[in-house]
Amino acid sequence: MLTPEQLLASQKANLETIYGLTTKAFEGMEKLVELNLQAAKAALNESAQHSQALLSAKDAQELLALQASMFQPLAEKAAAYSRHLYDIASGTTAEFSKAFEQKVAESQAQFATLVDNASRNAPAGSEPLVAMMKSAVAAANNAAESVQKAVKQATDVAEANAKAVTESMTKSAAAATKAAKR
Repeated sequence: MLTPEQLLASQKANLETIYGLTTKAFEGMEKLVELNLQAAKAALNESAQHSQALLSAKDAQELLALQASMFQPLAEKAAAYSRHLYDIASGTTAEFSKAFEQKVAESQAQFATLVDNASRNAPAGSEPLVAMMKSAVAAANNAAESVQKAVKQATDVAEANAKAVTESMTKSAAAATKAAKR
């Protein structure tokens, strides 16, 4: 059984964890807002510069060349924005995953201690019940580890896909720019 002091300590630890995760979530949002503000400012400035360049074009060929020269930098900026966005999201997610894994490990350790204490104080003849409880704890621990591994694999696949899409966007824009210049 848990003592009132242990319960209080557990609740305090849980509140600290929630506070820490809330802080991390707000930090992630701040980074996202900052990224979007930077992107919006840059887009506004580049749009103004590009508009000025288009208005000063002397003929249709120069106008088309200016338009074509815009595609590759635009794709590179979109790819960079995507990378920054992904970095923010994956960093925040990593913090949440780390906290979750820590809490799962603590809970597993506490429950294993509880089962061990119960098995030491169990009446004679209850060995099969104790063995069943220990087996259930081991199965739950294995299941939690499997879930953590699956999440890690899914994260790795998502990261690889994000990189592949970014590279593909950049290459496509470069090819389109070359084709438009011809």
